[in-house]
Amino acid sequence: MQEEIWMVIMKRLNLLIMLLILFIGQAEAKDVFKPYELWPDTDGLHINAHGGGVLSHGGLYYWYGEFKDRGSKANYGIACYSSKDLYNWKNCGIVLKVGSRGSEIEKGCVMERPKVIYNSKTKKFVMWFHLELKGRGYDAARTGVAISDKATGPFKYIKSYRPVAGHWPVDLDKDKRQALSKAEFAAITAGKEHWQLGKTEYLLQRDFTEGQMARDMTLFVDDDGKAYHISASEENQTLHICQLSDDYLSFTGRYSRVLIGQSNEAPAICKYKGKYYMLSSGCTGWAANEARSAMAKNILGPWKPLGNPCRGVNPHNKLGPEKTFGAQSTYILPVSGKDGAFIAMFDIWRPSNQRDSRYLWLPAIIEDGRLIVQWQDQWDLSWFDGDKSGKDSK
Repeated sequence: MQEEIWMVIMKRLNLLIMLLILFIGQAEAKDVFKPYELWPDTDGLHINAHGGGVLSHGGLYYWYGEFKDRGSKANYGIACYSSKDLYNWKNCGIVLKVGSRGSEIEKGCVMERPKVIYNSKTKKFVMWFHLELKGRGYDAARTGVAISDKATGPFKYIKSYRPVAGHWPVDLDKDKRQALSKAEFAAITAGKEHWQLGKTEYLLQRDFTEGQMARDMTLFVDDDGKAYHISASEENQTLHICQLSDDYLSFTGRYSRVLIGQSNEAPAICKYKGKYYMLSSGCTGWAANEARSAMAKNILGPWKPLGNPCRGVNPHNKLGPEKTFGAQSTYILPVSGKDGAFIAMFDIWRPSNQRDSRYLWLPAIIEDGRLIVQWQDQWDLSWFDGDKSGKDSK
């Protein structure tokens, strides 16, 4: 009898907790961005979608990111959240789960920086992400692709690539199109670390047959529907911009090397008035460094460096542009219905507890042909209304 009474009490208590969570979620509906602070979803839990990107489709926004526990390994998969207004996000669950033992995406691998784009021809949602195989550290340097009929998944993992195997970049001189075996590469570069190779093509030539390295990455769909995969390659020395096939599931072989030898990672791209703008970071692992920006008239380049785009100071950690407010870029989101309005998405990484890594979403505009990212303690989308030039932190 006592057990039955206890069961009734527990059921009612659980019901009260669920109602309380629902009430709190409704009562605390957000209408502002608060960079650096905890960002609860509609269930009251800190959003877990790190290194992510956002897809706008069918009147909703979908935020895809790495679902983290304390470490950097993938123990669950890729998470998705949906929103109507960009402030309030509903947890849609794990949309690409880690695979069974022996799979390329088995538990304990590394799945980073997922981005999803929609193919209007095939009516499919396509996800790409940086993949490192379990137990191999960061030497695999692959990129994986998955597909779904719905934005909220489930996504089906297809395969991984070392991109553009057997293809030379469009901008490489013909006299440098000579593949190197691993033995030849070792002989030429003996005693030198990869960062000492400067702007040579040795790494490109070494990886010609197997395929080029692909680490930090993003995706971009141009106005003509062509999609591009942008990733840190050549031991993170050079970015590769690779055109995807019409179904977005593989590579055409057409690509370029940009910002050669300048050691960029964490690329993010937007387009405004016919020009392309890139946000990226230096290569210092989880530690913050000074952000970079660049501009091109053609997505394949050439790209012109424009310097640090950041303005202002993060009062939470007292860091300004020299450390990108303590964060690293992951995506540039065009705001639907607002011309020239972008949100620069950053992560503040916390290596000892990755799940607690924070998000910095900041307003970004193109001003005098440059990308400008402005720190704000608190802001909303009305920031983009009226005269945006010279705006300071609130």
